[in-house]
Amino acid sequence: MNALDIALNLAASGIPPLPLRAGKVPFGNCPACASNACGGRPNMKVPGPCACPAPCHGWAAATTDPYVLTSRPWERAWREAATVAYHPGGAGLTVVDLDDPDAIAWAHASLPATRIVPTTRGEHWIYRGVMPSANAVRPGIDIKSLMAYARWLGHGTAATAPLPAVVRTLSVKQSPPVPRAPQAPAAPLRGCEGECRHRTPTYLERGIAMAEQQITQARSAVHATVYRTFLAVLSTHGRCGCLTDAHVARLFTAAQSKGETTRHCMDAWTNARTTLGL
Repeated sequence: MNALDIALNLAASGIPPLPLRAGKVPFGNCPACASNACGGRPNMKVPGPCACPAPCHGWAAATTDPYVLTSRPWERAWREAATVAYHPGGAGLTVVDLDDPDAIAWAHASLPATRIVPTTRGEHWIYRGVMPSANAVRPGIDIKSLMAYARWLGHGTAATAPLPAVVRTLSVKQSPPVPRAPQAPAAPLRGCEGECRHRTPTYLERGIAMAEQQITQARSAVHATVYRTFLAVLSTHGRCGCLTDAHVARLFTAAQSKGETTRHCMDAWTNARTTLGL
């Protein structure tokens, strides 16, 4: 089966493919899109408005549209393709890329069983769910999901399990340190008597869960939504000392799942604290 046939089969099953050149690299931007002249997807990392018909922009070129995949601008790419890749995040998947025996041994000891695809040097463990992609989260381990591509190496074996928290935590641990939650003030806050109501597990958990949902359901103005949500969380829970680093990490992870960088998250968190005088 040639590269185009593989791609069409993937597209029919809802997995967006793209061609790779020798060396497992995507096809470069066409002259019209070179140096981001088209105004979209700078450095092939952020989706933009570019509607170039060629397989430009790396992972962002992946599509399930058979008319695009078989169009004239894609013909040369498929003829020259060394292999086929796909955008895991576009298919609702996360790939844990294990590059050596030590990484595989760690996965067997630490991760829930899921679909496994053998690779040249190791294995791809595939989970159902998306998260920010990250390289070198542990020795020999990369995460490929949103805004990344992975080689298509077959369907693998076993059922695809839901994305576990331990995998999400891998990328959070490799991010720059998140700001520590503000500590409880020396004097009780006005209106708080005895133990603060925010320490009630149900109350706090509901607040964080609602904040995560508000961020992940944003369809536009993601920057503004993240800032407003951070502001709301801090205005409710920020003065009591009840927020922990784990709560902050959950909010950052939700924002990163929408394409926000760690720097953007930290800036939004800092600005919200400054606005509230924390």
